[in-house]
Amino acid sequence: MPLGRRPKNRRPGPDGKIFGQDGPVSNVTNQALTDKAVRTARRWAQRSLAHPEPRAAKLLASALEHPDGLRFTLEFVDGVLRPEDPAVAAKNLGRLARQPVPFLPSYLRAGLGLGVAPAPRAMLPAVRRAFSLLLGDLVVDIGSDLGPALARLRKSGASLNINLLGEAVLGDEHASSRLNRTIELLNRPDVDYVSIKVSSVMGPHSPWAHDATVEEAVVRLGPLMEAANRSGKLVNLDMEEYRDLHLTLEVFERFAMKLPKLRMGLAVQAYLRESPLMIEHIQKLARRRCEAGGIPLRVRLVKGANLAMERTQAELRGWPNPILPSKVETDASYLSALDRLLTSESIKTLHVGSASHNIYSLATAVELAKARGITSGFDIEMLAGMAVPLQRVILDELGALRLYVPVVPRSEFDSAITYLVRRLEENAAPENFMSGAASLGRDIAFLDKEEGRYRDAVALVGSPTPSAWAVQERSEPTSVFANASDTDPALLSNQRWADSIRESLPAPDLGSGTVTKGALKTAKALDEVLETAVAAGKRWAATPAKERAAALHRLGVELEAMRTELVTVAADEVGKLIDQADIEVSEACDFAHYYASLAGEEVDGATHRPPRVTAVIPPWNFPIAIPLGGVASALAAGSAVLLKPASPSRRCAALLAEACWRAGLPRDLVQYVVMGDRALGEKLVRDERVELVVLTGSAETAEMFRSWRPNLPLLAETSGKNALIITPSADLDLAAADLVTSAFGHAGQKCSAASLGILVGSVARSRRLLDQIIDAASSLTVAWPEDPAAQMGPLTEVPGEKLRRGLTELEHGQTWLLKPQRIDDRLWRPGIRTGVRPGSAFHQVEYFGPVLGLMAARDLTQAVEWQNGTEYGLTAGLHSLDAEEIQFWLDRVKAGNLYVNRGITGAIVRRQPFGGWKRSAVGTGGKAGGPNYVVGFGSWEPKDLGPAGALTDPKLVHLFRAAARVLDEQQLEQLNVAATSDQAAWRTLFGVSHDPSALKAEINAFRYRPTPVTVRVEVDDPVRVLREASAALITGSAATFSFREAPSEELSEVLTGLGLAVEVKDDARFNRGVRGRVRHLGERDLLTAVGGSIDVSVHAGPTLYPGRLALLPYVHEQAVSVTNHRFGHPTPLTDGLRI
Repeated sequence: MPLGRRPKNRRPGPDGKIFGQDGPVSNVTNQALTDKAVRTARRWAQRSLAHPEPRAAKLLASALEHPDGLRFTLEFVDGVLRPEDPAVAAKNLGRLARQPVPFLPSYLRAGLGLGVAPAPRAMLPAVRRAFSLLLGDLVVDIGSDLGPALARLRKSGASLNINLLGEAVLGDEHASSRLNRTIELLNRPDVDYVSIKVSSVMGPHSPWAHDATVEEAVVRLGPLMEAANRSGKLVNLDMEEYRDLHLTLEVFERFAMKLPKLRMGLAVQAYLRESPLMIEHIQKLARRRCEAGGIPLRVRLVKGANLAMERTQAELRGWPNPILPSKVETDASYLSALDRLLTSESIKTLHVGSASHNIYSLATAVELAKARGITSGFDIEMLAGMAVPLQRVILDELGALRLYVPVVPRSEFDSAITYLVRRLEENAAPENFMSGAASLGRDIAFLDKEEGRYRDAVALVGSPTPSAWAVQERSEPTSVFANASDTDPALLSNQRWADSIRESLPAPDLGSGTVTKGALKTAKALDEVLETAVAAGKRWAATPAKERAAALHRLGVELEAMRTELVTVAADEVGKLIDQADIEVSEACDFAHYYASLAGEEVDGATHRPPRVTAVIPPWNFPIAIPLGGVASALAAGSAVLLKPASPSRRCAALLAEACWRAGLPRDLVQYVVMGDRALGEKLVRDERVELVVLTGSAETAEMFRSWRPNLPLLAETSGKNALIITPSADLDLAAADLVTSAFGHAGQKCSAASLGILVGSVARSRRLLDQIIDAASSLTVAWPEDPAAQMGPLTEVPGEKLRRGLTELEHGQTWLLKPQRIDDRLWRPGIRTGVRPGSAFHQVEYFGPVLGLMAARDLTQAVEWQNGTEYGLTAGLHSLDAEEIQFWLDRVKAGNLYVNRGITGAIVRRQPFGGWKRSAVGTGGKAGGPNYVVGFGSWEPKDLGPAGALTDPKLVHLFRAAARVLDEQQLEQLNVAATSDQAAWRTLFGVSHDPSALKAEINAFRYRPTPVTVRVEVDDPVRVLREASAALITGSAATFSFREAPSEELSEVLTGLGLAVEVKDDARFNRGVRGRVRHLGERDLLTAVGGSIDVSVHAGPTLYPGRLALLPYVHEQAVSVTNHRFGHPTPLTDGLRI
């Protein structure tokens, strides 16, 4: 029966609805329509048996039906078809060839085992060709001529919708290339319909520039739309990512009204919660267009194409998932959309393409159109290469079918990986209809199951849907810590929020009053502040921990309430862009709530004594999060706080102080101070009443502070010279994007920024990677925060001599891939230099600005040597899809924060506690935002620890037995208490990795690595010595026991027998040579003796028996963040990693 012909024995009812023997059938919930759709679906399934499944589809279906088939196929696509380097592809091919593959035909199994396994490199081209055939028409290789492929697809009678795939669009050059090639496709005589995503012609853009991005997209898409308008061909705007919803919708609207005769369509994804709002908006637009004399618009109705990545992004960002929670609800949404769209009124102005492979969904669309007398403006769309027999049946019955055909240039076939992964997952996922489509008509049980799902979906039609576009949801704090959510730029209401912030600039009054009141101009005024702080600190230390925690929770709530003010002042005072400032506010809220959760920690066997007064001296580059973190941690520990801001960010810090006071924290407890001159600042640091300084700044600043006061208790996060390694096995598009983001976010003014990219082997010669990096960096819009299109903002200060040198001068052998350009004193376009050599100034020096250096390493071993080969160890990154490479790197890199297959900036409180190794950290504290940070504020005094448990660790049992030679019975019991506590602490805390965030898409392991320690022994107390030996042994620390005077022969033999080094040095000799961590058993001021060197961390104080505290000097904290998905889908890459 031709589509739209009114069935016999049907008559219109009094309300215009069509009636038949089974009653009204004018909506999708009607039983009669449902039954008819089921009968049609089953008839189609039976008829599909008459059409042979293409050989490639049979092979693919057979592979995906096997439990190991999907994994093998995805690994083959990603590991053999994708890599640019043939050595990487051959290695992966050789590995896969050795795996059992019972799901492949015998001749392919034999070919893999006999032909490929012995010589994978030689067989690589043939295998790639063979496997490409297996993929059939899922992706069409343009090759030298697209014509024959399109002719073959049209031969069946189907019309085509062509979608050009290609390299990731990271910059303007690639965006322009994609657009031009799409125009070329449209101009072909054998193409009458193309699809394109707005994002593909825009590339990365400011997430907070909705209006400006719409304007630019209209300009860029203009030539394509004009060409289609002249030729009468159809252009469909696709949309994959939810973040592009409003952008795509508005661009569609602009062209719909600008070119009223343009044949134009828009994809609507039914799995979006807001899809009913989209449909309502488009229907109104279509009516308006036609009333103005235009032609109908078109909707391409799909289920949804980006489910896995939407789920992943929602989890990582803490945003509600925009996708409906279940497949049956998506199916119901699709049916509801059909009900809205396939009406006689709507179809006059808005044509519909029902795109699906679910036989019941398609049957419903067809039967609903028939029942409503729709004879035109409606067709069926399916994906090329999927469910081909069903395509033939629909063509036979309806006389028309549209195939969606992704095409890709042969040279860029690897860029189709994301599309292929989605298609393969669809074909294998049990909840998807395509999982059983290969046996359509033969497997009655499958049809029965799908019919049940279909009827369940019908039952949900009519469920409540959103009445307005989504707005930001922010949860209230609870007793269980959860990270604050950043502001979601995908939401229209948040775009208007960002507009209001820009419109309010400049905002010189924000915080200015507090700055004025906080100014100290005399030594007397500083003395009064310190006296006030000492008194407040005593009262606060006596305040119960529960009350301190409650105050910090109030502070977190207040900071959230002040988000707009804080973002505004950061933009106005230091030039932070909205996206950079907003995440800082979230981090500040996190610090307040997380440190509140740590405020009540008690350690059995020790008593905490907080500093009376803590001076928090933050940097200007993170003017919200870092100062608030210092303030909150000091308050959690029980200390009074002096907040002394950096000069360029005084008003930012002033608002933080105001937040503290609004939250009910006394003004004498949290004092905001601005030093009138440098001498007063020095006086503050020198004053003994300041018992702790929390500094974030350069290593040079830390050295200056210690020169003023050598024994200064200092917790400092200092410099970083951070590198991201890219190996030939990496996904080069993702690696390029992450390197550029990590290098130039906030104009490179992050201590975690990637100022080095180390390219391994063939990567250094990859024209594609270098082009992507250059295109991405050169396309960044550099502007002040008032410009919504800004992607990289200004430097906070005019470049000093060091940064200016980094921006303008090359060393021997270096060249500019992209030369930095000065726009004004503080605005610089980013630069990229290549030819950076190990040991050169650019390899070693932190320039702190928008300049990236590239190094070419022979292999991963050399790359790691160079990455470790600086004085710093803050952040480090690796891009690799080779599990062996990742493990090699994880075992060897020396930095505090490690990142795999992601950017190396943007640490999140608790998820990735932040702090470095070597010269990137000064003092004895833990990582900011981690479980040991508050513990490091102040000191601990010993008290009785409970009785010892059973000592079972072999190393500690050996220690205990050997100690009997030098300790009496009472001393042995003391040692046993300490050793059993160490054993318990190691097994539950230090010897295991922790991932409290427990995300699916990202591993965030917090682990402890043994570190060399020098135990300086200046007391005659073997119990204290062996107590430290216990800590060293259980952690695996390479400890050296350095005695002022020679120990007894027995004690020396005990230590050396345990594998611990022993030396004897007088104080002068020891002071001259010591570096690194020192556990000091003695009474003298060792920090003063070594001149306050920031290269020496002195863990002084009495002997502590709880392992919770005693083991801290012997371990380095390390946060490891590993991307644990591939395009949103689980990846086997991390299965065997030892983290």
